[in-house]
Amino acid sequence: MNEPESGVAAGPASGFWSAVAHVLTTLVDMLYTRLELLFLDLQEGSERLLGLLIWSLMGLLAAAMTLFLGALSLIFIFWDTHRVLVALLMTAAFAALAITAALVVGAKVRARHALFAATLTEFSKDRQHFKVTP
Repeated sequence: MNEPESGVAAGPASGFWSAVAHVLTTLVDMLYTRLELLFLDLQEGSERLLGLLIWSLMGLLAAAMTLFLGALSLIFIFWDTHRVLVALLMTAAFAALAITAALVVGAKVRARHALFAATLTEFSKDRQHFKVTP
């Protein structure tokens, strides 16, 4: 008789193990894809955060220097007439700007970007797909 070269007889048992191997391969591939998506989301989030931090610090430094030199210039312009009034007005303007900035930052923190949104969506789809219906 001719038997397969692997030494295992062809039949229902080999078909079963072939199907099990195929299912396990599919599950491993799914897990790999989901982990890859998770790591991509993590990388995008960290790059976005680092870029946001660098540009925020640069903007804050430039804005602080501009405001300081502008206020100093106004005080020098009105040095002989109303230097105290101008200094108080500049202080009030800086306080209003600080309050506005705090409100904007608070709104941005409350509306933060979901870091793993795509990964969670895919896991949800997987869970719905494999959910056993009674």
